[in-house]
Parts: sequence; structure tokens; C-alpha cells
Amino acid sequence: MLTNIAIHRLTSKDLALMESMMTLFGRVFNEIETYTSNRPSQAYFERLLESDYFIALVALKNNSVVGGIAAYELKKFEQERSEIYIYDLAVAEEHRREGIATALIQELRKIAAARGAYVIFVQADLGDDPAIALYTKLGVREEVLHFDIAVTNNDGIA
Repeated sequence: MLTNIAIHRLTSKDLALMESMMTLFGRVFNEIETYTSNRPSQAYFERLLESDYFIALVALKNNSVVGGIAAYELKKFEQERSEIYIYDLAVAEEHRREGIATALIQELRKIAAARGAYVIFVQADLGDDPAIALYTKLGVREEVLHFDIAVTNNDGIA
């Protein structure tokens, strides 16, 4: 099912592909402002892509980014191991149902195994049925609650 698609891991030399992936995320998530209005500098992207904790993969078709995944390796303290957290995963609408998301996750699995990670985890929003179906096919579903804790409280005091 996956034809003419290449999965590429981004490095600090792939800034144009990183920018394209960000644009894709903005378009797919309908959050153009979030992903385009205040982008980090090239130096920031270079440091991020050179780091040992950030993983970015793109799916390329005819040299265009049609899918992408951004993930973080979280080093654990209770044991010498790590987890990989999929922060963002998106495929252009016109390229869905081609196996691109699965291919991106499969490549991430190889990277996770090479790093000695013991699990990859991802969050899906209720109502995002395609994402839930994909992740159910690939993993075990857990019921959890997610909380955002503000860095400052209502008085502006940290």
C-alpha cells in the first residue's frame, strides 16, 4: 500500500524539511497560527535536531513532506531505560489511508529499539476516531486523564 514514500529522519541539515513538517502540522491540526506565527530560529531547530532527546521523521512523496512525526525520548529515573512519547503525528489529508502514519511509527519503533526504549506512548483526543483506530491497531489502549498545570498561578507568582 505504501508506494513512492520515503521515510527520512531529520538532522540539523534538514531545516527546510523541518519547516515543511511544521507547516503540515499547522494545516492538518487546523492550527496554522500555532505552527507558523512564532517559529523558532534556525539555531534553535539545529540544536533541537542535534539533541539526543528529540526525534523527527518525515514521509516524503516526490520530495514533498506528506507526513511527519515529532517525538521525545524521556529518560526514566527508576530504571536505566527510556520511553518515547509521540508528541505530534500528521499525514496530509490527500495522502491518508496509504499506510504513511503506520510507516512513520514503524520507523520510530526501530529507533526506539536501537535506543533501548521499552515503550512508545501517544495521546489521542476523544472524538479523533482515525487516530484512535490507528493507535488501537498498533498498541494497547489505556484510560488516563490529562492535566495542564500553569507555570504561574492566577496571581502571576510562580
